[in-house]
Amino acid sequence: MELLKFKNENPLILAIPRGGVELGYYIANELECEWSVIISRKLGYPKQPEAAFGALGEDKSLYFNPNIESRLSKELIENVINKEEIEIQRRIKLYRDGASLPDIQGRTVIIVDDGIATGATIFVTVEMCKKAHAKKIIIATPVADSEVSKHLLEITDELVVLETPFNFFAVSQVYQDFKNLSDTEVLKFLNTRKPSLKLSNVLMKV
Repeated sequence: MELLKFKNENPLILAIPRGGVELGYYIANELECEWSVIISRKLGYPKQPEAAFGALGEDKSLYFNPNIESRLSKELIENVINKEEIEIQRRIKLYRDGASLPDIQGRTVIIVDDGIATGATIFVTVEMCKKAHAKKIIIATPVADSEVSKHLLEITDELVVLETPFNFFAVSQVYQDFKNLSDTEVLKFLNTRKPSLKLSNVLMKV
């Protein structure tokens, strides 16, 4: 596994819920390091919530897709932000018992998600880690859009991606078995210390 080279750096794994939690759990156990969840939410159109025009981080960092944001009204943007702020606080309370993120300053941080399509939540998560003065930022994901990957390489130290499909339209397309985790499943991973199977078995799903 390419991430093993960071084991001696005592990295901090930050998984983006819900999709990145299962993978983050197994990576953290493989590297025998600290892990947690970092909360970021896509900002989606009211009638098409899966289509992101930006993203919001738990520290209120904002990312806007430069090709889309200018077409939207200020009122619409503010309404979506307010809605996602409520969900972010709910997740912090539920997933971390309301606790702050682990200390990021001066550390090697590995951001984990189950896939990167538009990249909105990843971009805002990278911004959060930079503001918290991470020493090194690595992104790890099974699949990513090739163009988004190029942009991420410009703002991070390393990008570990298993696949960048030519005709990429959804994260689920490269998984044999893809489903969205529930809050209950997320909490199960967060509250369990030792994995029941190896990381290699998890990656077999991809």
